[in-house]
Amino acid sequence: MTATDPAGIYDGYAFLWHGTDLKTGVDGAMTPSVDHGTCKTVNATTATCSVTLVADPASTVYGNILAGRWHVFASAVGKDGDYSIKDTYKSSWGKRASRLTTNASPEPVVKGKTVTVTGALTRANWDTDKYAGYTQQSVQLQFRKKGAGSFSTVKTIKSDSHGNLKTTVKASADGDWRYAFAGTSTTSSVTSTSDFLDVK
Repeated sequence: MTATDPAGIYDGYAFLWHGTDLKTGVDGAMTPSVDHGTCKTVNATTATCSVTLVADPASTVYGNILAGRWHVFASAVGKDGDYSIKDTYKSSWGKRASRLTTNASPEPVVKGKTVTVTGALTRANWDTDKYAGYTQQSVQLQFRKKGAGSFSTVKTIKSDSHGNLKTTVKASADGDWRYAFAGTSTTSSVTSTSDFLDVK
């Protein structure tokens, strides 16, 4: 956080909280292990202070209910003792990590024949500390022709009831296939490692 006081900044502090109201509606918090922030002087009246927070599914993000928007509590103290406190200084996002795979087959394939592209979209379950399928989510199938610089979206499909992905396309040229997931308010975006397909 950046703070200004005519006498200069002595300290700054922040933590993250989740819920509807800091006084009565908090269901999760991430606090730093130190009582003071690390402040860097910008000029005689202003400083930028920072703290480090650790998100740990075993403690600070102990359940899936805590995925999504978090609020930033921030406070600053001037060298003259003046202070300012903001319950909601900014917002931040705590999202469940996601994983995505891609496999295009058969390899090699004859030009014009059917290519089956499978994969799986999973995400961290903070209730069980394991990964599980992320169901009914829109995922883009993308292709990059050999020698091209970027991928283009071929189609969008949805993950099934187990997070699995499967679709078919016609083989047209050598190139890389991959799936890409844009993410949601509770789950991070992810792009799979590409799978090169040789077309004969």
